[in-house]
Amino acid sequence: MEKFKLFAKKAARRYFLDALSAMALGLFASLIIGLILSQLSKVPGLAFLKEFTEIISAKSPVVGAAIGVAIAWGLKVTPLAMFSSAATGAFGYMYMGGGPVGAFIAAVVGAELGNLVFGKTKLDIVIVPIVTILTGSIAGKFVGPYISVFMTDLGSVINSATTLMPIPMGIAVSTLMGLALTAPISSAAIAISLNMSGLAAGAATVGCSAQMIGFAVASYRENKVSGLVSQGLGTSMLQVPNIILRPQVWIPPTLAGAILGPLSTTIFAMKNNSLGAGMGTSGLVGQFGTLAAMQGSAPTSIIVLKILLLHFIAPAALTLLFSEIMRKKGWIKFGDMKLKL
Repeated sequence: MEKFKLFAKKAARRYFLDALSAMALGLFASLIIGLILSQLSKVPGLAFLKEFTEIISAKSPVVGAAIGVAIAWGLKVTPLAMFSSAATGAFGYMYMGGGPVGAFIAAVVGAELGNLVFGKTKLDIVIVPIVTILTGSIAGKFVGPYISVFMTDLGSVINSATTLMPIPMGIAVSTLMGLALTAPISSAAIAISLNMSGLAAGAATVGCSAQMIGFAVASYRENKVSGLVSQGLGTSMLQVPNIILRPQVWIPPTLAGAILGPLSTTIFAMKNNSLGAGMGTSGLVGQFGTLAAMQGSAPTSIIVLKILLLHFIAPAALTLLFSEIMRKKGWIKFGDMKLKL
């Protein structure tokens, strides 16, 4: 029983932490950057950027290839299996609309089995790529599409439930996605895999932003400007070591996200797409996604004001308020949120 628990723990870390986090890097380096460039191309004088976005659009196999190589890198497999994963990722991404989930399945299976045969013969240069590409593609063909459909259907339920029950779902989505963003897993990969959209994606963005901006502001006295930028525009995942030692430091930004989530789904009707839903304020991807999703629903100036309020001002104010109360009561002490940069 102990051996099984140990195996399950290692497998969970390898496939749900290492592989999923690496998948997010592949998505960021292709599909998400494409979103940013696409939005920038609408700025007067930057229209020339549009042609560069086509190769990394949602319909391009290049996205799957980027995911495949990133996952193989995250799994730390042999270079031959890693580079061959470009083919498996692309196949899984494109076959029957497998998308990011299909690419994930194909890349993980291919990379692992390709790495398994490495060093077994003197023909690694041929054997490893063949095994990687064939096994990964088979998994992408017979497994990927069905898991992708399941994830998409689950996402549709979440999207619909948020529209029908905006207050409880606003709290739940905002809180859970915010926690996922700070935890050592990928909220971006989760949002894209679920194909989150509309109000649910908007609430997810608010929750993620609350974590990043919240931690950045609440820990300013310990981390100064470098911490403000690295957390506010980078990732609140930097606080994980501190959260492990002092879990209570996670309360202020999480509480802020829970409060702002239902405001996002009701009064402000914030929306987003799957690409920006799990990114928070990282690289301002969540904000670019919000602009794209809400375009035409209101004047751009109004949308920008909503973004500033829900993604930056309110999370900063609420988290600072809660953290200061906890500091005065001695529940949070100076140095509890100090980053080791």
